[in-house]
Amino acid sequence: MPAPAAGSGPKAFDLVIFDCDGVLIDSEIISARMLVQELARLGVRIDLAYVARHFLGRSYPTVMATIRQDFGLDLPPSFEEDYRERLLEGFRQGLRIMPGVISVLDALGVPWCVATSSSPRRVEMSLALTGLTERVGGRLYTASQVRNGKPAPDLFLFAAAQMGADPARSLVIEDSLTGLCAAQAAGMEVWQFTGGSHFRVGGAPPDLLPDPPPDRRFDDFADFFTPAPALRRPG
Repeated sequence: MPAPAAGSGPKAFDLVIFDCDGVLIDSEIISARMLVQELARLGVRIDLAYVARHFLGRSYPTVMATIRQDFGLDLPPSFEEDYRERLLEGFRQGLRIMPGVISVLDALGVPWCVATSSSPRRVEMSLALTGLTERVGGRLYTASQVRNGKPAPDLFLFAAAQMGADPARSLVIEDSLTGLCAAQAAGMEVWQFTGGSHFRVGGAPPDLLPDPPPDRRFDDFADFFTPAPALRRPG
């Protein structure tokens, strides 16, 4: 008989899927502040809470559609490229990996991958700046590879399929409401990580939870293995 899957106990997991921004890297507060600043140049006044409610965990086309709907403004063709260039410069100056992430990734005893709404260029640079490129390798999936981004389940289902895992035995680590909803729609267990800077400065209100809420909430990767010690590699 095959050996029991790691994570056996309350639930067995064969795969862990990590979101990138706001989970592996502390990037969301940089992105949110930069977007607020760039939209202000066009006369659109929003705050960090608005960004969290409408844009956190979503792709750029969602930003354009929401600004058009709420403010009657079509963002100019140059906006996306200008914003991304300024954002990447902000990343170069201040992007950090989440504390404890390296220890968790190196200790995992089951396969893992990364699934993100970020563009390939942005996430590749983010991983390089934080020293995660080699660890992630080819286990990186972006919304550009699926028809519908989060909160649709497409990206997580695609990642599980590429990794050869059953969605029902996959665990997602997310921070945003859209990501939590996407994981639930995919039939996966989801834990919300709340340790990013955007949770401490008003950029991610604590009431942004799906119904039902995530299976677990935690704010420190030092506690990652506490509810599922069998996820840890033996030895």
